[in-house]
Amino acid sequence: MRIYTRKGDTGSTGLLFGGDRVSKAHLRTEAYGTTDEAVAALGLARAWIGSETDRTEARLASLILQLQRELFVVGAELATHVDRRDRLADGSTRVTVEMVTALERHIDELEQVVDQPKEFVVPGESQVGAGLDLARTIVRRAERRAVGLASTDELPDSQVVPYLNRLADLLFVMARAADGGFRPVRD
Repeated sequence: MRIYTRKGDTGSTGLLFGGDRVSKAHLRTEAYGTTDEAVAALGLARAWIGSETDRTEARLASLILQLQRELFVVGAELATHVDRRDRLADGSTRVTVEMVTALERHIDELEQVVDQPKEFVVPGESQVGAGLDLARTIVRRAERRAVGLASTDELPDSQVVPYLNRLADLLFVMARAADGGFRPVRD
């Protein structure tokens, strides 16, 4: 099987589970393409952590990998035409309420140990933090695209928008952790 098919040369692309081809400029394509960008930005952050990690970095690396995999679920749901949503499977091609709740738990846990800034943050204190901030801004763009889809009834009964909203919040807190914002832990 070759990587190229030439089918996209007309400016269209196929969606998951069959159906009509859509323009590569369609809001749906923009939305799932933007989640793919976020996966790549998270990959940069994870790569910058490297293999020699302390406990904090190891926790961040593990969480980043989990989030990358979850963004594939988001992308799958976004890449499915509204007429084919009945083929989606919770947790593998459809975002669930439990996935959103899990992000909230991660945020709550990190907020207990990470000092939050009291002014605007200028990314760049660390490579990992900058990568997480880059991913956060890309996730916000994906969220805006998903809101556009939802506003035209292209994402009925979906958790994609809440998921992307919470994910951007989590990435902000993770970036602050990567930048060294942990409070000293008392034994």
